Amino acid sequence: MRIIGVDPGTLYTGYGIVEFNRIELTHVASGVIKIPSTKEFAPRLRIIYDQLDLLIKKFRPEEFALETSFYGKNVQSALKIGYARGVSLLAAIHNNLEIKEYSPREIKKAIVGNGAASKEQVLYMIRKLLFIRKTKIKFDETDALAVAICHSFKITAPTKRSRNWKEFVESNPEKIIR
Repeated sequence: MRIIGVDPGTLYTGYGIVEFNRIELTHVASGVIKIPSTKEFAPRLRIIYDQLDLLIKKFRPEEFALETSFYGKNVQSALKIGYARGVSLLAAIHNNLEIKEYSPREIKKAIVGNGAASKEQVLYMIRKLLFIRKTKIKFDETDALAVAICHSFKITAPTKRSRNWKEFVESNPEKIIR
């Protein structure tokens, strides 16, 4: 199954596309949609929509995973991120993709094992999980890949909750990274 993960932003929107089966994850593509800050706000949203639409048509993911908004102290910033999320969702809807949203804390917990992990820790784990050798990689890109990987983990998660690590490993040998 192919999944596109998106980390929406009004100046930088990260995207990450992974292919996975129940045994392995493969990095397909990732990057950052850079939006010129000199543009008016509405045309910036158009750029996000158009670029995501193009990526969806090119790479043909079956599912779309998105990071939910983080509400800080600046209401204006939160609203603008909401607009970026909206056009991202619209691109997914127009391409008939299944959509799932995850909180930043949920994503970090799935990738690093700690919901309060730093961006550097997420970057490290993304490189390890996907065997990425690229030296210049932006946090927006790794955040988007983390969203996609989080989604793959969630849809393949066992329905029965393990009582301890030993039980989990025994029932999920395909999830062990060697």
